[in-house]
Amino acid sequence: MESYIVSARKYRPQTFLTVIGQQHITSTLKNAIKSNHLAQAFLFCGPRGVGKTTCARILAKTINCFNVSPEGEACDVCESCVSFKSGASLNIYELDAASNNGIEEIRNIVEQVRFAPQLGTHKVYIIDEVHMLSINAFNAFLKTLEEPPKHAIFILATTEKHKILPTILSRCQIFDFNRIKNEDIANHLAYIASTESVKAEPEALRLIAQKADGGLRDACSMFDQMVSFTGNNLTYKAVAENLHVLDYDYYFKITDDLNNNRLSQVLLTFDEILRNGFDGHHFLIGLGEHIRNVLVCKDPATIQLLETSQSVKDSYLKQASSCSTAFLLKSLGIIGRLDVNYRIAKNQRLAVELALMQMSYLNSAASLDAEKKKMN
Repeated sequence: MESYIVSARKYRPQTFLTVIGQQHITSTLKNAIKSNHLAQAFLFCGPRGVGKTTCARILAKTINCFNVSPEGEACDVCESCVSFKSGASLNIYELDAASNNGIEEIRNIVEQVRFAPQLGTHKVYIIDEVHMLSINAFNAFLKTLEEPPKHAIFILATTEKHKILPTILSRCQIFDFNRIKNEDIANHLAYIASTESVKAEPEALRLIAQKADGGLRDACSMFDQMVSFTGNNLTYKAVAENLHVLDYDYYFKITDDLNNNRLSQVLLTFDEILRNGFDGHHFLIGLGEHIRNVLVCKDPATIQLLETSQSVKDSYLKQASSCSTAFLLKSLGIIGRLDVNYRIAKNQRLAVELALMQMSYLNSAASLDAEKKKMN
């Protein structure tokens, strides 16, 4: 039986060009390689699954490549690149500080640093989750990080930069990785789907990207899970059901009912949502995001802030034309106040229903105020 490789590993970028959503970092690193202005210590910071370790490995491979391209990319065919791809390179040392955070591990690195590389020009030390190192380990590392041998380069990666000692930060070039845009994640998943002969609705891939919250590795893991669940046919309905995401049709319906003062329909729909196993707070946050999206569509200049397909965007535009700005803003205010106080509410269902009642009568209250002003 052929061994299965998860998408996050199978489609892991192997060159700077294939790194998703971090062009500001890859361009800087390629220019440093081409101009031979490489620092001896780098710190890669950012959320999980955005390419920190991947970029560290690509940088380590490219530094030791014998035939670096004019664009600053590794050739992937020289002896150094081949040994790196096979995992046999002695020039690259990786340490997971989450499980090896003691002073002994750092002392071993300090001892190894003294020896020159056998193949290539540099020995590269990648320390992942470096914030997990103990204080003693950090202190043992300081002198070596400040004055390393010419052949040694350190690449530190962390999700929590604020936990790293200022003395370490001052010795490194710091690169801040961004959360990856939903559109970039969805496009990458579409590429994987086409390569793996998986049928996937664009909205299903966008939903996975949205759920991944900027992490490409998380998105790939969810994609694999959905493929197993749906049998190579990813539909929006199936993905929403399996990821336990509330279908946006509910939000469109509830917003229409709120806007038209159909309170009974609103309460019945909310009851159906609860019976389907969704949390009231989860629904409230989703409704707030939906109303924000409707508000964004009120002005043509801000429509670009909406990350969704054209068909769903058209639905938002249609709903935006029927809702007043005052209704949307006041609704967001009600939701925001309840979001803050939801956890301390004794009867959380009643709290959400009360908020829905208030939103349902916003337009009626506005009409009554207008009539009173006319009478006065």
